[in-house]
Amino acid sequence: MRYSIFSLLAQAATGHRGWPPMWRNPEPRRAYEAIVVGGGGHGLATAYYLARKHGLTDVAVLEKGWIGGGNVGRNTTIIRSNYLLPGNIPFYEHSLKLWEGLERDINYNAMVSQRGVLNLFHSDAQRDAFVRRGNAMRVHGVDAVLLDARELRRLAPFLEMDDARFPIRGALLQPRGGTVRHDAVAWGYARAADRLGVDVIQNCEVTGIRVERGAVTGVESSRGFIAARRVGLACAGHSSRVAAMAGLRLPIESHVLQAFVSEAIKPLIPGVITYGAGHFYVSQSDKGGLVFGGDIDGYNSYAQRGNLATVEDVVEGGLAMMPSLGRLRLLRSWGGVMDMSMDGSPIIDRTEVEGLYLNAGWCYGGFKATPASGWCFAHLLATGGSHPLAAAYRLDRFLSGELIDEKGQGPHPNRH
Repeated sequence: MRYSIFSLLAQAATGHRGWPPMWRNPEPRRAYEAIVVGGGGHGLATAYYLARKHGLTDVAVLEKGWIGGGNVGRNTTIIRSNYLLPGNIPFYEHSLKLWEGLERDINYNAMVSQRGVLNLFHSDAQRDAFVRRGNAMRVHGVDAVLLDARELRRLAPFLEMDDARFPIRGALLQPRGGTVRHDAVAWGYARAADRLGVDVIQNCEVTGIRVERGAVTGVESSRGFIAARRVGLACAGHSSRVAAMAGLRLPIESHVLQAFVSEAIKPLIPGVITYGAGHFYVSQSDKGGLVFGGDIDGYNSYAQRGNLATVEDVVEGGLAMMPSLGRLRLLRSWGGVMDMSMDGSPIIDRTEVEGLYLNAGWCYGGFKATPASGWCFAHLLATGGSHPLAAAYRLDRFLSGELIDEKGQGPHPNRH
């Protein structure tokens, strides 16, 4: 069924008893042309663009849990393209453009809300860095506006502008940035891929990757062996574990990233705000809750929960920026498992195993990259070659030294 005002009215007339399931629940077939391991946003977007852009519909997406239960449903929903380096700006700008047309493209309400992203700065050095970033964005045709303290106060009067330790001097604004409902992205892509003939298979955990004579032949799963000549790994924080099934060791560490939601309040925060004196970012959901997060937990973990020390650290950053947050109660929190690469930038590339492809290392940037990641990974799986937008995201850059160190912090995943 195609969603529209007419289908809504027709269902309303029958008490909404005729809505069909959003996607099928098929049994896995014995063989496919391509398999995507991981039913999160990146995996589902890959399958969708494989079918829509490349006509490859003999595809299975294997998800060990349920659709929307992984990192795609465990983030702070932010989308933006305010990057600095040439390898990143075109990619994330393409992703933002895909976000802008996504709902019409997949016929699903993903609640795309372009309310703007504000990055605060607190010193002359930070201001100069944001001037440079904004200029780089403008050179690439990306929107960027530098705000001084007076202009920022008018836009966000609730900020602690004059604190003696961290006075806020201004901000870099990307007006086209904003938020998207995270789980709706997964549901929308799953539905759209299913409509094109892709099999979206839940509760199907990959337990092994079969390799013969240096080439992949399929995957072992909790529901039996499934053959395929092409296998794409889009497993986020579990990328290292799944790649190890094929004998690969990745330059990735897995860490927990926590996110939080407060009780609902009246509209307060106009868009997304990030704190320059500490790692803190916040936006307000349509239901009124403040959605925020900060640093990853410093230890390696595959658990989808974190510790109280990080909760305290994140909240401290928020209170320094906006003391009124202290009167709110936290309603819930969750943790996503981040695949932190050694330079803080992702990997979209073929591996040394023929027919095995990798989409990993997204660190903090995975959700905002979802459409472009799927677009470029689908191109790689369909053609065997890297898409020009993802040409810099090579796996061998860690051997050659051609790193994309956006934050300038080197080989320390826990600092990105």
